Amino acid sequence: MKKTLCIILSMIMIVSLAACGKEKKKEKVSEGFSPALDTSSKCHIRIAGGYDNFEALEAEIDRFNDYYPNVELVYTKVDDYNNMIGTVLNGNDAPDIYVNYSWMYGRDQYKASIDHAENLADKKLGLDLSCIRANILLNTDDGTLPMIPVFSNTYGMLVNKSLFEKENLSIPKTYSELINVCKAFKEKGYKNPIMGFTKKEITSIFTLVIYPFFCESVADNKEAVKKLNSLEASAGEYIRPSLEKISQFLNEGCVDIAACDEIENNYEAVILRFFEGDVPMMTCSGDTVSGTKKRESRSEAFIANPFTYTFVPVPMSDEGAAFLDMSNLQFSVNKNSSELKMANEFMRFLVSARELSEMAQKKGLMPPTKDLFFNSMYAAFGEVPESRIFSPEVIGITDDAVIQLRQAVYRVAKGEIGIDEAIADYGTFTQ
Repeated sequence: MKKTLCIILSMIMIVSLAACGKEKKKEKVSEGFSPALDTSSKCHIRIAGGYDNFEALEAEIDRFNDYYPNVELVYTKVDDYNNMIGTVLNGNDAPDIYVNYSWMYGRDQYKASIDHAENLADKKLGLDLSCIRANILLNTDDGTLPMIPVFSNTYGMLVNKSLFEKENLSIPKTYSELINVCKAFKEKGYKNPIMGFTKKEITSIFTLVIYPFFCESVADNKEAVKKLNSLEASAGEYIRPSLEKISQFLNEGCVDIAACDEIENNYEAVILRFFEGDVPMMTCSGDTVSGTKKRESRSEAFIANPFTYTFVPVPMSDEGAAFLDMSNLQFSVNKNSSELKMANEFMRFLVSARELSEMAQKKGLMPPTKDLFFNSMYAAFGEVPESRIFSPEVIGITDDAVIQLRQAVYRVAKGEIGIDEAIADYGTFTQ
């Protein structure tokens, strides 16, 4: 009887394991991807970009190899990427997939990066574009889609949640609340309620808090956008509200510019200063946020006194915070690739809510997907109502206009020029 019982139990286990295997297989298929090509296909796919390392992409390659074990995908860093990608694409060893950026569109020196790109909006490719926030997809004049965002970016502030809880204060959601919470922290002995990088205008605290506000101010004014992009002198008046707002903000006494000037750079130095633990709020971009996790172990202060933190939009209006939604790194497929079918198959695998979110989380960046709650660090941006989400892609603001805004705001904030002078100089500022 014991022998019979053992045989029966063994059979049950075998059946159960087989069922489990089928269940796992079903689960894999139910994720939304089912191979469209011969899974025994053997080929070599080259991916080019500017990152030194790309572990997040390598993880996706490993997952793709679960379906196509004989397809070798290799990522290669190209030095001086922005200037060299055109040469690389026109060479004999051109990549099959390559990194692209929206700001390259319409610029002669980056023409090759657009000309070599396949139209990824072609329905025959079967890419699930519905999982991506439509406002960060590049709007081209001919309606084609030369690139798809795999990461997105925004501006906001790191918030020391532990300090807010300790002082019984709430994370601000309106401009009035921001000013009041800064004053409350100062009354409690915190010298710098809000800090940010101030040494240069690019991603300075001034740009970070005003750019979303500026986009909101011109979002529904096509004539203003046209004049701003053309760098017309008269367009200076359209940046007046932003200049007045940054002046008002600084006059509230929430920011000690001299203390902010001590921060050496807008990445590692910003993070390590925040990890000192005495700064309730630190403005930065999503790119900076991506480096926080790795630097927790590099901060002696954080190791000694760890705290919880998150990333939220900076509320510069009493109507609430604005979410500046921007594309970050994007992928294009080289339409001249000798392995075009498999390159497109990898893109079809990658462009899904699950894979894009997984890759963004590994990189620490904001995903381009509609669901932002996958990564708790960016969950606050998912709570911003659609009416307060502003995208330069949709508005049509070009980098030329943004440079003018950044320079004007920076010089006014630093006391180098007045508001009227900055308005009069619109179109003359250089990067």
